[in-house]
Parts: sequence; C-alpha cells; structure tokens
Amino acid sequence: MSEHKHSSCCAPAPATSQHEHGDSCHPKDRIDWLLWGSAVLVALGFALYFLPLPDIAYLQAYADGVYELVTRMWWGLLIGIAMVGFLSKVPREFVLAALGRGGSLRGIVRAVLAGVLLDLCNHGILMVGAKLYERGASYGQVVAFLVASPWNSFSLTLVLVALIGLKWTLAFIFLSVLIALISGVVFDMLERKGVIAPNPNKAEMRDDFHFWRDAKTGLAEVKWDRAFFRDVAKQGLHESRMVLRWILFGIVLAVVVRMLMDGDMFETYFGPTLLGLLATIGAATIIEVCSEGSTPLAADLITRADAPGNSFAFLMTGVATDYTEIMVLKSVTGRWLNALLLPAITVPQVIVIAYFLN
Repeated sequence: MSEHKHSSCCAPAPATSQHEHGDSCHPKDRIDWLLWGSAVLVALGFALYFLPLPDIAYLQAYADGVYELVTRMWWGLLIGIAMVGFLSKVPREFVLAALGRGGSLRGIVRAVLAGVLLDLCNHGILMVGAKLYERGASYGQVVAFLVASPWNSFSLTLVLVALIGLKWTLAFIFLSVLIALISGVVFDMLERKGVIAPNPNKAEMRDDFHFWRDAKTGLAEVKWDRAFFRDVAKQGLHESRMVLRWILFGIVLAVVVRMLMDGDMFETYFGPTLLGLLATIGAATIIEVCSEGSTPLAADLITRADAPGNSFAFLMTGVATDYTEIMVLKSVTGRWLNALLLPAITVPQVIVIAYFLN
C-alpha cells in the first residue's frame, strides 16, 4: 500500500542515481556523523546520571540535563516514530483526502485542526509533519499543522488550565490557531506567486477514489500480524532518522545552554515590557524546551512576572524559531528559504499579539 521511491528529506535525485545509490537521503557509503555523534553524547549523558560522578559541577549538570530532557521526550518520540511508520503504509490519496486540497482555505483549516487535536510533543509532531509533506500536503498545510501544535494538545491544555486558568488558556489557544491559519494562508499564497516551490510530492486524486469504500477495502487486505508491526517499526525508524538527528543534537545543545544560563533569569529579566518581551523571544529561540517543559515556564511568566504576552510569546516562538524545526523543514523541502520564512512570517504576528496582551 505504501510508496517508497525516495525519501522526501532530499530533493528528488535523477533516476539513475537512485538506482545506483538507493535511498538518496541515507546513502549506504556515508556515515551520518551528526546523528550518531549526538546519539553517543546523549547516551553517555543518560548513563552518567546513574553513576557516581566526581565533584565536577558541569559534568553533573550535563548528566542531569540529558536525563531530564530524555525522560520528558521519549514518549512523544516513540509515538511519533510509530505514526510515521503507520503513515508510510497509508496511500497518499487518503492523506490528501483527510487534509483536503492544498492551496485552499479548507485544507489549511483541516491541517490546523489536526495539529490542535493531535496529542504529541513538538518533537514527535515534527516527524508527522515531515511525513505529511512526503505524502503530498502543501507546505502551507505543514506549517499550519506545526504552528498549531503541540502545546495546545489536549493533555497539555489541561495542564495549562491548572497553571494559569481557563481564561488565559482559551485565549492562547484561539490566538495560536489564528496565527497558524494566517501563516498557512500566507505560505500557500507565496507558493502560488512562485516565491517558494510547490511540494514535488503533490499528487492528484483519482476520479474513481472514494475514501470510505477504498479505506474499507484496503483495511480488509491488511494482515495485522507480527511481520506487519515489525515493518511499521522498521519503516518508522528509517524515515524518522532525518528528524532524530536534529532532536538528538538539540538535546546536547540545549543542555550546554542550560549549563551556561540560569533558569531564575526568567523571573528577573522577562517582565511585561518591550525589552522583556524581546528577551523572552530571544531566550525561547536559543533554549530547546519541549512542550512539557515550556508549559510550566510559560505559566511562571504570568504568575511571577505578570507578563501574559511574554508567556504567549514563549510558547509560540519556541515552536516558530526552534532550530530543530527549522533544520528539519530545510531537510524536508531541500530549501533554506522555506525554512527561514517560518520565523519571518510567524514571529512578527507573535510580537504584535504579545505586546497587546501585556
């Protein structure tokens, strides 16, 4: 049922090179030093957490930081890998039918709703977003899907309600959905004007395609045996490597930044002023915080710094300016312009809204 001509994390290679080298993103004769180097550093830090360490502050801080981030992220990463594996089994037409036609407002709305409802951390959601692009979603839909996720997922919404109250939580959700919708529409407009290239994986629907009828037929043909789930796991791991490499590198970089930056600075320097707002955006840009970690930090910006706009900006710019997300989008589309336009289009919206919230 699935299609595996080439991985979408690279530009499509000529037919001859694909036959000669196999997967154009993971050539067999090249070691992914960033992936394996970051994996070794993360594994080393995680192992050191359980060992008696010498009285070296930085070594202990590194082990503690890696352990904290890994224990927060692991479930989202596993679910993301599993979803990527299952999506690889779904024919492209079903993904396009579920998301709606790319380049349309209805398609953007569906992508936003999918992002809001999907209960995954930002690292798991990246894997799904990359896979949606491969299955033919427009870049505007992918951006809308990512920006609408993941802190306003169901579980984290409940956490946010407990921390800052229902009023602010609903306001944040509405405003984040608004930014996701606007950003998706803008990216689709840029695609129509030729500023960014269209998704090369885009496919047209068959005239005789009927979602529920074809879905029922396809599901009846699936053998839900051990071999099927083993293939799902294998395919999920294989197609998530491009995202995992940046996530693992992000863990290492985030821990190093945390070692050099005291978390109590939030309470002192990120007040409800323009300078405090800009400082918050700068901090959210350089600190890799997963969605579970960003929620309590954002709550502190309301309850301790009395800066609701900064709180909203911290949640949103953590997604829009996250270097992991930018690098993944660059890898998925093969273009720096697509990736860098994400913060260029979303961050000004966040700043305006956050300023008025303050």
